Amino acid sequence: MASSAERIAELTRRMLRKKLYVVLSTAKASPDKVQAFLAQHLEYMIDLEKKGLVFASGPFSDAQGNPRGNGMTILRTANAEEARKIAEADPFVIHGVRTFEIQEWTLMEGSFGLRVNFSNQSVEVS
Repeated sequence: MASSAERIAELTRRMLRKKLYVVLSTAKASPDKVQAFLAQHLEYMIDLEKKGLVFASGPFSDAQGNPRGNGMTILRTANAEEARKIAEADPFVIHGVRTFEIQEWTLMEGSFGLRVNFSNQSVEVS
């Protein structure tokens, strides 16, 4: 019978082990003030996405689906310092409407689905 450590090693042997950096941002201003910089923030995030630096990003919502002003971004960077520089350059942070903290995260398991329809050139991500 395999020991617990041997079983864990067997189960995790082929896992991805991809290091990513999570930026948890917290609103520190009123929703109106956050809204004033939303377009700049979105332009910044879209640019990062086009550069391949954003794995995933978006706001947290309350039980009714309304954004709470806080958000999370998962970055593909070489290290935490690079992730920090990206977070510090976010217009929300520059204008003082959000603060952030960074956590290193190891992606081990999960999946995503991708469906490409040639007939109408549509793409569906699930």
